[in-house]
Amino acid sequence: MNKFFRHALFIASSLFIGAAYALPVSFDIKDIPQLQQQEQHAKVAKRVSDLFSRSHYKFIPLDDDLSQKVFDRYIEQLDYNKQLFLQSDIDKLKTHQFSLDDSLKSGQLSPAYAIYQLNLLRRFERYNYALSLLKNEIKFDSKDEYQFDRTESSWAKDSAELDKLWQQKVKSDALALKLSGEEWEKIEELLNKRYRNMLKRLTQTESEDVFQSFMNAYAQTIEPHTNYLSPRNTERFKTEMSLSLEGIGAVLQLEDDYTVIRSLVPGGPADRSKQVFKDDKIVAVGQDGEQLVDVIGWRLDDIVDLIKGPKGTKVQLQILSGKADVKNRVVEIVREEIHLEDREAKFTVEEIDDKKIGVITIPSFYIKLTEDVEKGITSLIKKDVEGIVIDLRNNGGGALKEATWLTGLFIPSGPVVQVRDNLNNIYVHEDENKSVIYDGPLTVLINRYSASASEIFAAALQDYGRAVVIGEQSFGKGTVQQHGGVSRFYDKDKEKIGSVKYTLSKFYRVNGGSTQNKGVIPDILFPTAIDSADTGESLEENALPWDNIRSAAYKPVGDLQSDINKLAKKHESRIKGEVEFTYLLEDIKEYRKEKDMTSISLVESERVKIREEKELLLLERNNERLKRAGLPAVKSIDDLPDDFEPIDAFLIEAAAITLDYAKL
Repeated sequence: MNKFFRHALFIASSLFIGAAYALPVSFDIKDIPQLQQQEQHAKVAKRVSDLFSRSHYKFIPLDDDLSQKVFDRYIEQLDYNKQLFLQSDIDKLKTHQFSLDDSLKSGQLSPAYAIYQLNLLRRFERYNYALSLLKNEIKFDSKDEYQFDRTESSWAKDSAELDKLWQQKVKSDALALKLSGEEWEKIEELLNKRYRNMLKRLTQTESEDVFQSFMNAYAQTIEPHTNYLSPRNTERFKTEMSLSLEGIGAVLQLEDDYTVIRSLVPGGPADRSKQVFKDDKIVAVGQDGEQLVDVIGWRLDDIVDLIKGPKGTKVQLQILSGKADVKNRVVEIVREEIHLEDREAKFTVEEIDDKKIGVITIPSFYIKLTEDVEKGITSLIKKDVEGIVIDLRNNGGGALKEATWLTGLFIPSGPVVQVRDNLNNIYVHEDENKSVIYDGPLTVLINRYSASASEIFAAALQDYGRAVVIGEQSFGKGTVQQHGGVSRFYDKDKEKIGSVKYTLSKFYRVNGGSTQNKGVIPDILFPTAIDSADTGESLEENALPWDNIRSAAYKPVGDLQSDINKLAKKHESRIKGEVEFTYLLEDIKEYRKEKDMTSISLVESERVKIREEKELLLLERNNERLKRAGLPAVKSIDDLPDDFEPIDAFLIEAAAITLDYAKL
């Protein structure tokens, strides 16, 4: 599924929107605004296109070929699931596909506005049709299914075909509520309000919405980490970068009217709740003591404003699980201030066969990380650990200099990472400290969410032969972005002008290979967890490719291949008898069966049966876990102890590998 809108939900504000406005009885087509570009948009478009053409790492000429790709991206962005436009609409709009480059150069964006205007019209028609379907009670006992993923389908030939699609879409929306325990009267009320909310939001569309949407279609056609930020989002970005933030600690993304949780801040309120997970959808939001507000179809920035708030206050989220046919749940989270620099490394000890293995968990590469780790290693050595695991799972990166300094704790002086800019200049970042704080057995544990600085650190220790890297293949983000304003000192309308974030350089390992796209491939691979199977830079549209440059002048401190071969054999033998790995392999098998499904049954009994089977499997597994922990079984998932957590099988196995390594 394509990713078009992302927002890190940390920002400080107490603004509350949308809980209690009166909806008009009906909406008329005349209520849809006729949008035109604002005065500042012409110069912003010209400046941004000029900047990207001159300064972006990826040189891409602003020509008809790019114009066609921007057109396709823009259409996909407006109707990625092909539920709005007709084939005749697309044929008509294709008259603009080779003129968008000229629009960017001249700043005259009428084609972009014409495309968006038609999209508003089609949305208006579809939501009105959806409302008409609620006049009669919908039944869920006849054979029917909803094609929830139409990205590879053809555009509808006529309105009758679209009507059929929307009959199934509305039925699916209604069935989701029915499976949550609602009766038809309540279902009709909720969906009626939802679709009318969507109509209301169409009437509130602004010129800036069109401009940002089109400029991001252009930016993302170049490269996925390149964005145009509207004035409002520019202020949000500055707040996020201040490192003093308030919220629940989640990164949100808009997909087909749903707000999807793309990732969680390790240690943040949402992560600690153990009730919110990647790919979950937020379908309603409520303040402490107030009624939940359905937010399906809302603008992402309005949803963000609704969820964020002062620290210490509570927010309720109604969650539609990212896993099929799992019951909706309401989660209450206490907002808190998230100081990214305070997400410190943690130092613990795991016991394996009566031997101690030190574990250093690093959630991000914050300022003074290296200083903290140096002290932590000293404390672990005093506890007589046999080896150390550095856990970088879910670590999305941070300060490059900290990655360089941290590497220096484990190797003599030498290059750590190379950086190449858009002019092909190569800069080598070196560790200049000749001392080594720890020279014992060392492993680095990574997963699919380990990115950027995490990959630099893991790759350097792998290339130097200093550590055994274990876990999942990392994310593969090997690029550097710069954020900058578009306004000039002489602009009198600075507050109306946004900013850009674009890629200007690329990381390379000391062996010359890029961390981009491929990421770091572990020496010992673990099975890929289900929640990360469809994640990674290689899956991003228009991602920069992997390549390599000349190796830096570095001297490996060892050759671990022989040891790795022995460790891998022990690992494979051990996990065959490890029940948590057995669960994971079973889940992977089931995931692969369901992965290519694009439709879901609309028969209530079938959906209930699937849900019950999954709940029974989950209950059986958790009762087996409780038994192994010496705790009594429960009759329902809801009866699980609040403080009960399954063992971290990946970390335990990492510690076991580290002990094997120490014995070698």
